[in-house]
Amino acid sequence: MKLTTKLLAATCIVSVSAASAVELEVTHWWTSGGEAAAVSKFAEAWNATGNTWLDGAIAGAGGTARPIIISRILGGDPMAATQLNHGRQSEELIEAGLMLDLTEVAEAGGWRDVVNPSSLLDSCTLDGRIYCVPVNIHSWQWLWLSHAAFEQAGIDVPTNWEEYVAAAPALEEAGILPLAMGQQSWQQSGAFGVMAIALAGEEAWRAVHVDRDEDVAGGPEYARVFESAVTARDMASGSNVQDWNQATNMVITGQAAGQIMGDWAQGEFQIAEQVAGEDYSCLPGLGEAAILDTGGDAFYFPVNSDPEVTAAQLELAALMISPEVQVAFNLAKGSLPVRGDIEMSAANACMQKGLEILADGNILPTGDMLFTPDTQTQIEELMAEFWTSSMSAEDAQSRYVSIIAAAD
Repeated sequence: MKLTTKLLAATCIVSVSAASAVELEVTHWWTSGGEAAAVSKFAEAWNATGNTWLDGAIAGAGGTARPIIISRILGGDPMAATQLNHGRQSEELIEAGLMLDLTEVAEAGGWRDVVNPSSLLDSCTLDGRIYCVPVNIHSWQWLWLSHAAFEQAGIDVPTNWEEYVAAAPALEEAGILPLAMGQQSWQQSGAFGVMAIALAGEEAWRAVHVDRDEDVAGGPEYARVFESAVTARDMASGSNVQDWNQATNMVITGQAAGQIMGDWAQGEFQIAEQVAGEDYSCLPGLGEAAILDTGGDAFYFPVNSDPEVTAAQLELAALMISPEVQVAFNLAKGSLPVRGDIEMSAANACMQKGLEILADGNILPTGDMLFTPDTQTQIEELMAEFWTSSMSAEDAQSRYVSIIAAAD
């Protein structure tokens, strides 16, 4: 990018700030302790410009928040900015002309040169135009383990899935729940996705998710995944909490030995002042495969008729991906920054593992990027039924094959 273009962009942003303060309502579903600490970094940075961040937190996970967010936009009562995940969730809103085009801001900021992996920006792009700002890299591919739980059971902290499964009887004998699992379908489906990548392997996973290969979905690689899901279901028997952060707290307090959950769980460990490598361990890819799926969060800006608000929306989009804000937000969130050009030496041991995997290029897209919301919902519904029943591995796999065969 030419220096003059950068200067013009900077001048534009400064002039917007100087003109008048603007209040922007920002909706999101970050309500746990760690998440609230992270989103406050955005709010502090925006308020420091002289504008005002009006926080529109929606209790519950994305599955609860997204319908509310979309309903408001479609109903003519849009917020100024809203969190959504990367992928296909916003396609119809963009096609309907309801989302602000951020292409000029992205070009002025050189987003194409700094966003890593590039798939995150690709997922914000439709017909060559950019409609969202990616703010982090979140990966589901983590198993979190409580050192206190394994110490109480008198056994070593596992280094992979097989060791973890083998430790379950000793944990149960010590009165410790082997696996914490929240009773929500997105958590159960997410854990299944982690097992699919780690235990079926990348080649089989790509065959199913990219090529929609129902033979692979019904084959031996995925049979191992469903058999392991039965084992995980047994290990989580007695886990009666609902929310993911409640399950994480069971690991933090040593009531449970482990949890399969995305790297956002790290924010909860930080709030509890636990130290990675000392109080808890983190195993990417269940310790079986050093690989990350690279989804994350992005912010979209619904179209507004007020030009002053529109200018402020563009300013906020640029601010969210700025180097300083990226560092502050992601250190608090436990996620990885989307910028590949910033220094992250302050990251803890688990974040450093993630940064190394990212640098090595051992990454995959997420199901959100590859499946439509309808297909994702079908998989979540199957997992919800599976985790709350005695459904066999064979029956669950058969139904999964049918979903893959019909996936669009």
